[in-house]
Amino acid sequence: METIQSPKEKPLFQQLQESVGAKLFLIAVLTLLLLIPSTWIQFLIEERQGRQDDAIKEISEKWSGPQLIESPILQLPYKTWIKATDVNGKQMMKESLSTIYLLPETLDIQSEVKPEILHRGIFDAVVYHAKIRLNGKFSALELKKSGINPALILWDKAKIVAGISDFKGLKNTPIIKIEGQPYTAEPDFAAENLFANNLGVQVDLAVLKNSAIQFNYELELRGSEALNFLHLGKNSTIKVNGDWNNPSFTGAFLPENRTITEKKFGSTWKMSNFNRPFPQQWISGQQVLTPQNKVKATFGVKFLLPVDQYQKTMRSAKYAILIILLSFISLFFIELLNKVKVNLLQYVLIGAAMIIYYTLLLSFTEQVGFAIAYFIASVATVILVSTFIGAFLRNKKAAMVFAIILSIFYSFIYVIIQLQDLALLFGSIGLFITVACLMYFSVKINWNKPAEPISTP
Repeated sequence: METIQSPKEKPLFQQLQESVGAKLFLIAVLTLLLLIPSTWIQFLIEERQGRQDDAIKEISEKWSGPQLIESPILQLPYKTWIKATDVNGKQMMKESLSTIYLLPETLDIQSEVKPEILHRGIFDAVVYHAKIRLNGKFSALELKKSGINPALILWDKAKIVAGISDFKGLKNTPIIKIEGQPYTAEPDFAAENLFANNLGVQVDLAVLKNSAIQFNYELELRGSEALNFLHLGKNSTIKVNGDWNNPSFTGAFLPENRTITEKKFGSTWKMSNFNRPFPQQWISGQQVLTPQNKVKATFGVKFLLPVDQYQKTMRSAKYAILIILLSFISLFFIELLNKVKVNLLQYVLIGAAMIIYYTLLLSFTEQVGFAIAYFIASVATVILVSTFIGAFLRNKKAAMVFAIILSIFYSFIYVIIQLQDLALLFGSIGLFITVACLMYFSVKINWNKPAEPISTP
């Protein structure tokens, strides 16, 4: 009696390889696993950006940090009396000193800034030289509003105190002119900590006690990253002009007028005391110039580097999973349309090449800039992957098609990265077109017939 031999069953792994559904599942799992090295790449970019921040901080410490210009405050000591008890327990009035602070009635600031780029290894930092001219006046009317008897004020001990955030940046000794009379400003460590760094002059205002007090002075400063101002004037006009084409206006107020050209910028702020958290005058002991209030009244210009290389590299890396997924799907369609079989290991190698792409992009970006680095990394990866596909498929046409598809993907991502306001719109349109193409090609495939294995020579 003859026995019929059953055909030899194929190994489970081979069955999975030839099953369309199982192949799609394995590709999905592989894509998710590649999220792990993709996340590592993003951590690497953040680490390199942290090193850049450290380099900028080191340069700022040696050059001078971001400068905050704080306009003068008039400080007037006056006599007052407080209740006290003598040694016999008898109540008495004791003479004491208090201080009234007056802010400028008008304030006009003109600033000329010349930024430049300093290098520390492969990292860059923006520093600047600035010439700042301040003019203004203190109104006699403001003192009358306080209700303090002018006869009690010690006019010969008046002070005018201004501030800047980093004395290291001072290139000259500030000379403050009061009604045309020059006074040399000195660091003042007894100004009740009005500012972080006080520049004070003591003046005798006995002759000027019943009139407005004009002041003006000029600062020559060095600073880095940003130039800021504290809004203290009752009516203020601040103008900042500079040789820089990429300014960022920051803080509590935006300029009323601004012009930005290829090489220069200009900006003007006009403000009143209605949008400032400070009264025009106050008595010592009142908490007025608190850090919270200063933040609400600080504004200025930040000098951005022309291209934030790490930010663009990070945005590109965040699209890694999308590129890998679309590439795998495209290769899967090529596999089915050409009736060939691509081994799962080959998918792994292609995914690895696409992950290494981002380390190439990061390393070249630090040397030659983002645009050139993106071109080099993209061309290298497209050539590597398409050559690899052509080798194991033995089909130059399929390899060329995949090279074109991958080039379109990288070009699409580059366009999105360059855009800002329209990035979401273009991204949505591009993904819609991609899905439409996949839907079109999916109807061309016989999903019930497994792919044929590649014949070995």
